[in-house]
Amino acid sequence: QVQLVESGGGLVQAGGSLSLSCAVSGLTFRWYAMGWFRQGPGKEREFVAAINWPGSSTDYTESVKGRFTISRDNAKNTVYLQLNSLKPEDTAVYYCTASNTYPDVMRSPAYWGQGTQVTVSS
Repeated sequence: QVQLVESGGGLVQAGGSLSLSCAVSGLTFRWYAMGWFRQGPGKEREFVAAINWPGSSTDYTESVKGRFTISRDNAKNTVYLQLNSLKPEDTAVYYCTASNTYPDVMRSPAYWGQGTQVTVSS
């Protein structure tokens, strides 16, 4: 069974930082593209960031570019999202995702975690 388990969410003040982790099991991690989506209150679920299986290429949605950083450690089967300069509009449930192609992990991921809540106060 494929499992993606997010951790690291919490409450932070605007301008602060937070680090999210996603532990993956049940698949050959290094062969999968990984990503993050989020869904804020009253909003549609949206793509946030993605990284290919070697970790050599990354993509971000425009609203987080320069503030968020995605990374992965294939030896630990873990993908990370560093969130800096947080804004209240970043408040959302953040979901870890996995797919066997890089385009799909940004559009229609094959696997989803349960999500971790990030709340940014103003």
